Amino acid sequence: MTPQSTKSVLFLGYMASQGTGLYRFVLEELIERLPALGWRTLGASARHNRALRMLDVLATIWRARREYQVAHVDVFSGLAFIQAELSVGLLRLLGKPVVLTLHGGSLPEFSKRHPRRVRRLLNAADRVTAPSDYQRQALGALRGDIIVIPNAVALDSYHFRPREKPSPNILWLRAMHAIYNPTLAVEVIDRLRGRYPDIHLWMVGPDKGDGTLENVKTAIAAAKLDQHIEIIGGVPKTQVPTWMDRADILINTTNVDNTPVSLIEAMASGLCLVTTNVGGIPALIHDGVDGLLVPPADAEAMANAIVRLIEEAGLGAALSRQANAYAQGFDWSGVLRQWDDLLSRVSRGASGGGG
Repeated sequence: MTPQSTKSVLFLGYMASQGTGLYRFVLEELIERLPALGWRTLGASARHNRALRMLDVLATIWRARREYQVAHVDVFSGLAFIQAELSVGLLRLLGKPVVLTLHGGSLPEFSKRHPRRVRRLLNAADRVTAPSDYQRQALGALRGDIIVIPNAVALDSYHFRPREKPSPNILWLRAMHAIYNPTLAVEVIDRLRGRYPDIHLWMVGPDKGDGTLENVKTAIAAAKLDQHIEIIGGVPKTQVPTWMDRADILINTTNVDNTPVSLIEAMASGLCLVTTNVGGIPALIHDGVDGLLVPPADAEAMANAIVRLIEEAGLGAALSRQANAYAQGFDWSGVLRQWDDLLSRVSRGASGGGG
């Protein structure tokens, strides 16, 4: 099938789940969902090795050049930024319209160190999107027309249970990597176990192989918390709602972040949220309204916030209901239409252009 006979888009980034059922990036969801709106979707790459992934992405751009009208490129900081630069350069040589999406809490800092590179990349695209106003504002000086299209979840996959009286059943849901600071969760439980002898923490997320998992296990053993903390590891995406239904409180200990889907999922489930106030999180979670924000790497502050949820009458119930109400705006039913509209306009040449 040729691009002339249908709407067609090539998605370029990291296809992390590759059929495993584990956490899926937004582009993987788009590849699966856009065909319902008449799109033909292609994607690259599922390779874990960075060099092989980059080669696969560039080869796909060239090999499939007659099969797509418009390309979408995920933009991360660090070495991944080079892949975005090379991808956009090749796409431009081929005369393909390009949409970029900004990702990662580290990208604003990266743009401060490399403003010319980031400006050049952003302005080479027909359109630039970001999942939060945080990214839009942080990079707005480099391109002023960044569009916010939020990360989305399938709300009907999550069971909303209002937490009328939150118990000390706590969930941690991120990858085991240093930037997410999971050892902080261990410190928090250590501070609270005297107050709540039945406190329990489930730590759900895949090991990223940087030694963080071993550090967490060591910290649990040193504090003798084996009866209070379970390391579950990575689970299929379909099991995430079940784990959320087990807990009443979700803690997010990250040091760097943008707009984590895990928090939106927790809001949809009615979990009471305690999260660090880094990156784009304060634009997603409103302190005292639909969650509680604490400084990063502050075990005492996070522990105190959990105490408030459990012991302050009505607080947990109010946050739980408000979080669920706010999450309704992140359902795929609305967000997918935004992507359909944007990609259709860009493929027709009605992008508005860069600056």
